[in-house]
Amino acid sequence: MANVTDLQAKYSKLAQEYSKLRAQNQVLKKGVVDEQANSASLKEQLKQRDQSLRKQEQEMDSLSFRNQQLAKRVELLQEELAASEARGKKGKNKGDSPSQHGLQTQSVFDEDLQKKIEENERLHIQFYEADEQHRRQEAELRARLDDLEEDAKQHQAVVDEFTTKYMETIERLQSDKARLEVKAQALEREAKECRMRTEECQQQLRRCQSELSRQVKQSSSVIQEKVPFNDTKFADYNSLNVPSHNRRHQLKARDVAGQALSFIQDLVAALLNFHSYTEQRVHIYPLDSSIEPISPLNQKFSQYLHENAAYVRPLEDSFLQLYQSITEDTVTVLETVVKLKSFADHFSSYTSFLLKILPYQLRSLEEESEAPLCTAALTVKNQELKSDMKRVTSVFQKLQSYINLLALPSVRQDAMPQSSISAVFTQLSAGLHSLHDAIKEMSKHYNQKASIEQELPTVTQKLSTTTECLLGSLGSLTSSTGKIATFFSNNLDFFTSSGYCPRGSTVALNPLQAESMLANKKKASAYISAIKRVRPPSVPYREALANRRILTSSTESREGLTQQVQQSQEKIARLEQEKEHWLLEAQLGKVRLEKENQRIADLEAQLAATLAGSPHLQTAAASSLTQSHEEAETEQKATGKETTLCTSLVGMLCTTPSMEHVGDEESREQLIKTHYMARVGELTTQLQISDSKAVHFHSECRALAKRLTIAEKSRETLSDEVKQANKNITRLQDELATTKRSYEDQLSMMSDHLCSMNETLSKQREEIDTLKLGGKGNAKKNKGR
Repeated sequence: MANVTDLQAKYSKLAQEYSKLRAQNQVLKKGVVDEQANSASLKEQLKQRDQSLRKQEQEMDSLSFRNQQLAKRVELLQEELAASEARGKKGKNKGDSPSQHGLQTQSVFDEDLQKKIEENERLHIQFYEADEQHRRQEAELRARLDDLEEDAKQHQAVVDEFTTKYMETIERLQSDKARLEVKAQALEREAKECRMRTEECQQQLRRCQSELSRQVKQSSSVIQEKVPFNDTKFADYNSLNVPSHNRRHQLKARDVAGQALSFIQDLVAALLNFHSYTEQRVHIYPLDSSIEPISPLNQKFSQYLHENAAYVRPLEDSFLQLYQSITEDTVTVLETVVKLKSFADHFSSYTSFLLKILPYQLRSLEEESEAPLCTAALTVKNQELKSDMKRVTSVFQKLQSYINLLALPSVRQDAMPQSSISAVFTQLSAGLHSLHDAIKEMSKHYNQKASIEQELPTVTQKLSTTTECLLGSLGSLTSSTGKIATFFSNNLDFFTSSGYCPRGSTVALNPLQAESMLANKKKASAYISAIKRVRPPSVPYREALANRRILTSSTESREGLTQQVQQSQEKIARLEQEKEHWLLEAQLGKVRLEKENQRIADLEAQLAATLAGSPHLQTAAASSLTQSHEEAETEQKATGKETTLCTSLVGMLCTTPSMEHVGDEESREQLIKTHYMARVGELTTQLQISDSKAVHFHSECRALAKRLTIAEKSRETLSDEVKQANKNITRLQDELATTKRSYEDQLSMMSDHLCSMNETLSKQREEIDTLKLGGKGNAKKNKGR
C-alpha cells in the first residue's frame, strides 16, 4: 500500500508538472502567434513602402522625361527665334521695313518666351529640390527598412527557438504521458489486486471476529459458572506477571533526561547563534546590504534563516516537556514515553528546514567563489564547506529516521522487538558521533577560510566581527555535539536494557501493564500508610538502649566534629586574611620597586648629563644620589610600620599588617569586609557587562535606524527615477507620434506637390505647343506678305 501511495503521489506530481507545461505551452503558442502577426504586419508595411517607392520612381522618370522634352522644345523655340531675328535684320538691310504690327507681335512673343524660360528655370530648381528631398527620404526609408528586416530576422529566430523548445517539450510530455499511462495501468492493476486482497482480509477478519466473539462468550460463561480464578492459560496476559515498579530505574531515567536536556539546550543555543550569524554574514559578504542590494537568492536565504527560531526553539520545548513527564512515580519505557513523538516531529521539521536552506547555502558559497577578489584557496575552502554542509544535512536526516523509529512504539503497539530497539540505539549513537565529526570538520574548514579572508584587502571590521562570532558558534556547536555523543555512548547500556519486563516473558512492557503497575504501586503505598496509621511501629527495649548509646556517641562525635569545623573555618579565615595582606604587600612592593627604578634611571641620566661638567658638579650629583638612596630607605622603613594602601577596580582599601594574636572580632570584621568587597566586585563586573551590552544594543539600534533612513532615501530616489523614466517614456512616445505625423504630412504634401508639378508641366507643354503653332502661323503670314 505504501508503494501505491508513493506511485499515486508521483503520478499527481507528474500531472501537476504536465498541467504547468501545458499552461506554458499555451503562453508560447500565444507568443508565437503574436510574433507571426507582427512579422506579417511588418511584411505588409514593407510591401506598401515598396509600392510607394516604385510609384515615386515612375513619377520621377516621367517628370525627367517631360523635362527633357520641354528642354528640347525650348531649344527649338530659341533656334526659331534666332532665325526669325536674323531674317528680320536681313529684311531691314534690304530696305523693306516690316510693319509695326509684326514688330509688336514679335516683342510680345519675346516677352512670353522670356517668362516661360524663367518659369522653366524655377520649375527646374523646384524639381531639383524635390528630387533631393525624395532621395533623402528614400535613404531614410531604406535604413528603416533594413532595421525592420533585422528586427524581423531576430523575431523569426526567437520564434524558431520557441518552436523548437515547444516541440521538444511536446515530445517530452508525450513520452512522459505514455510512461505515466503505463504506470497508471500498472497501478490500477495493483489497486485491483489490493482491493481483492482487502476484501479477502475483511472476510477473514469477519470470520475471526465471529470466532473470537463465540470463544469469548464460551469462556466468559465457563468462568462465570465453573472457574472462580484462572490465570494459567496465557502467561503473557497474566495479571500476576506484571513487573514491580523499579524506582532506581526511574531515578536513573530522570537523571539521564536532565543531562540530555542541558545538552539539548546548549545545542539549541549553538544552532540559533550559527543561523543568526550566518544571516548577518549573508547581509555583509560578498555584497554589503547597507551599500548595495544583495542578490535575490541571498535575500531569500536571509529570509529563511530569519525563521530559524521557529524550527530550533521547539526542540528545547518538546524535550523539556519530555523531561517533565519523567518522574519517580511514572513508568519510563519507549512504549509509555508519549512526549518523544512531539520531539521527533519537531526534529523532523528542523531537518526539513535544513534541507530547504541547503541549496541556498551552496549557491551563496558559489557566489562568494564568483566574487572578483576571491582567490583559488578560498574557492577550494568553499568547495570543502559545501561538501561539509551536505554531510551535516545527511547526518541530520539519518538521525531523524532513527528518532522517528524510537518514537514509533509509543504510537503503535508491537512496533519493534527489543533487539531492533537496541540496534536503533546503537546506530543513533554512531550517527551522533558522525555528526560531531562532520561539524568538527566544518569548523576546521571555516577557521581556515577565515584566516585566508583576513589577508584580503577588502575585509571590513564588520565582516571580521561577524566571522569571529560565527566561528565561536561553530566551536560551541562542536563541543555540544561532542558532549551529546559521549553522553549517549556512556549511557548506551542503560538505553538498550529493558528496565521493566514481565516475569517469565521476553515481551516488552505495554501501556496497559504500566497502568496496572502504577495502580498496584498506589494500592501498596495506601496499604502501608493505612497500617502505619492504625498501629505505629514498636521498638524492643534492648534495641532502644543500643540505639540510645549509639545516638549519644554520635551526638558527642557530632559536637566534636562541629568544633573542629569551626576551628578549621577560623583558621581558613585567618589564612585568607594573611594571604590577602601579603598579596597587597607584594603589589605595594612592586609599585615601590617601579618607582625606585624610575628614580634611579632619572638620577643616572642626570649623572651622565653632568659628567662632562666641573668636578664640583660631579661631587654634588654623587651626594644627591646617595641622599636619594637614603631617603628611599627611610621611606621604606617608615611605610613598613604604616598602613598598606591597595587600589582596585572597586575602590581603595587600607589594611594594617596582621599581628600574631588577632582577635575574633577583628578577623570577623576582616572576613565580612573581604566578602562584601568581593560581592561589590562581582556586582561591578555585572554592571559593566550590562552597560557594555546596553551600549552595544544602542549602537545596533542606531545602525539599524541609519540603515532604515538610507533605505527610505533610496526608495524615494528610486521612486523619483521611476517617475522621471515614465515621463521620459511618455515624452518619447509623443515625439514619436509627432514625428510619424510630420512624416505622413510631408509624404502627402510631396505627393500633392508632385501632382501640381505634373499639372503645371502639362500646362506649360500645352502653352509651348500653342506658342509653337502660333509662331509657325506668324512665320507663314510673314512669308505670305
